[in-house]
Amino acid sequence: MSQKVLLTSKEVNIILHRLACQLIENHLDFSNSVLIGLQPRGVSLAQRLKTILETEYHISNIPLGFLDITFFRDDFRRGEKQLEANITQIDFLVEDKKVVFIDDVLFTGRSIRAALTAIQSFGRPSEIELLVLIDRRFSRHLPIQPDYRGRQVDVIDNDKVKVCWIEKDGEDAVYLI
Repeated sequence: MSQKVLLTSKEVNIILHRLACQLIENHLDFSNSVLIGLQPRGVSLAQRLKTILETEYHISNIPLGFLDITFFRDDFRRGEKQLEANITQIDFLVEDKKVVFIDDVLFTGRSIRAALTAIQSFGRPSEIELLVLIDRRFSRHLPIQPDYRGRQVDVIDNDKVKVCWIEKDGEDAVYLI
């Protein structure tokens, strides 16, 4: 299986800082905003963005949670592959908060639909935004678009986008497989 580099480590770093700046423009001090990384692949991106916001832009006390959408997916119990749940870790209410969903790749939009349903267990947000590192723009099954995108790519349905993080994979990079 051949791989094509979509983003190098340097490009990923530049994009992360740009996304952090865009978040600051729209949320200022984050006093009424929360970040929610979608399990499993949005967690690393959410953690990295929070770290950048805290260390480089000196914004403290940004609530960060992780949301598992496994049991809210419309393909749950439909395939041969048994889905495994991840941990939901949200120790705050989202009632009347601005919620930013964070995921690595936006593909069909079905994960985001599931996240919209799942978040209701934690309150009714005043607003929900979507931040993704990669937007596969011609693959949508649902009318869902990101508010913040790192890079927009045109990918054939059979191709996969693989996001690697230094903490888990030993490098920051994005590949087309």
